[in-house]
Amino acid sequence: GEQDRPRAWQAWTAPGRVAVPDGTARSGLWERAVGVIGGAVPAHRPCFLHRDFHPGNVLFTGAGAGLAVAGVVDWVETSWGPADLDVAHCSTALALLHGPGAGLDFADRYLAAGGRELAEGRAHLYWRLLDALAFAPDAQKVAEPWRELGRTDLTPAVLTGRLEDYLQALFDRYA
Repeated sequence: GEQDRPRAWQAWTAPGRVAVPDGTARSGLWERAVGVIGGAVPAHRPCFLHRDFHPGNVLFTGAGAGLAVAGVVDWVETSWGPADLDVAHCSTALALLHGPGAGLDFADRYLAAGGRELAEGRAHLYWRLLDALAFAPDAQKVAEPWRELGRTDLTPAVLTGRLEDYLQALFDRYA
């Protein structure tokens, strides 16, 4: 029943809280993205969410062709909301770690693996941007643990560039 569900999902940013990178040459892109999340929350079919789903919270076993997911950890943010939010969060992390293409591809891979149906078009864009903008301006929160594991390439400048490229790619695909 409803009393057994986790709390309702929460946005991790809002239009007035988005930290636009200093000196960006793409201020119009940021204004457009903030405008989207300032709109109405799209209708959605709620489900159970991990809410902090990203590569660092997935345990793997095996190697190469035998690589498989062994588990998912860190369930403190569980909530009830659109599956798009878990997909968006992992997509943003992948875009920051490996480039915008990796972030864009995740939703397709999720669906191909049998994941829940996602919103389409601008509704899906809303959820993706709501997550991505919470990492602005330079994704420091996600970068620090990865840098400690040897990803010294994840400088603030690299992450800001990837975030901006990812925002543009989201508009190109879903707007």
